[in-house]
Amino acid sequence: MYRIQLQHKDFMVINKRPGIGMHDDAGEPGLVNRVRMDTGLDLYPVHRLDKMTSGLVLLARTAEANRALSMAFAAREVSKQYLALSDRKPKKKQGWVKGDMEKGRGGSWMLSRTQDNPAISWFDSVSVREGLRLYRIKPRTGKTHQIRVALKSVGAPILGDERYGGTAADRGYLHAWRLAFTLAGESFDLVCPPDEGALFLLPELHAAIAEITE
Repeated sequence: MYRIQLQHKDFMVINKRPGIGMHDDAGEPGLVNRVRMDTGLDLYPVHRLDKMTSGLVLLARTAEANRALSMAFAAREVSKQYLALSDRKPKKKQGWVKGDMEKGRGGSWMLSRTQDNPAISWFDSVSVREGLRLYRIKPRTGKTHQIRVALKSVGAPILGDERYGGTAADRGYLHAWRLAFTLAGESFDLVCPPDEGALFLLPELHAAIAEITE
């Protein structure tokens, strides 16, 4: 379900597995309560990941840390980077995706042309092999399904994300890869390579990640 990536007196960083919800669902404990039960700690989720998304989750250990970290997220002082895979050819290989998020059918979201309170993401991409492309996404806002909708809007829905038109796969290929923030004057920069899903384990993927981060 998860691995502890970093233990700190004020927070924990968890590597979440794909397919696990953040909160309890139909009597099944979600990630936050599972970690609470396993560690005996009172934990506060500072942000959230979609059920299909794996990778770094920040949990505060004190109310004070929760307040400080939540304010940092709200002020866009936390740097988040995600990795995603798509088997479609994008309309553009890098750039900004901006637009208001509107509710669609069945819990889905759509990107509109208006910019009243826009979801903002920057992305770049590199070929992994024929028919497979790696995307690095840096969201500047934290809207529900923001990255999934952004990549769909450039013609490259995420592999395994059938809700947004992605090709069926063994998982949804979206991973919270890097998290950088400052707390009480101390800087943290955590990197967590994806390690679940057949395509995230391709030898070519390591070269693609290295290329995209140069």
